[in-house]
Amino acid sequence: MVYILLAPGFEEAEALVPADLLRRAGLETRLVSVTGESVPGARGITVTADLALDGLDLSQADMIVLPGGNPGYQNLGKAPRVEGLVREAVRQNRWVAAICAAPTLLGRWGLLEGKQAVCYPGMEDKLSGARARADSGVVVDGKLITGRAAGSAFDFGLALVEALAGPERAGEIRREVCY
Repeated sequence: MVYILLAPGFEEAEALVPADLLRRAGLETRLVSVTGESVPGARGITVTADLALDGLDLSQADMIVLPGGNPGYQNLGKAPRVEGLVREAVRQNRWVAAICAAPTLLGRWGLLEGKQAVCYPGMEDKLSGARARADSGVVVDGKLITGRAAGSAFDFGLALVEALAGPERAGEIRREVCY
């Protein structure tokens, strides 16, 4: 199960493109609201979540995904259970993925020590402990996947598919969507 966490102000492309690609690959994916059933995005698109954060079962999680967006990433960082959930996912060696400004939360929580990571340009100083990369739209380091920004949403989503279903399946999805 892939859980994509949504907070008000999330970047729609960074959540919905990966969700679409993961579902096309046959990977069970749930949009999880940290506030209420409907979550307004940064561009005014409101999404109905599949479940509330309280319904997330970490024992079923293959991956936790944090989209960026402003103020979405800030609202994720303020949500009471999100930090603990992500820390526990890392401790359990589950995949954790974050895109745009959201990787800075991982830095703030001390989860990037010695890892390579990418984030929204100009925020690299907030990737505490990481070896910040500016030469890639997506960086995979161990069980951590980070993406640069909304323009990297397809590459980011395909990296998530590859991590969970393998390069062949990711290639099939890439061809299916003519990317």
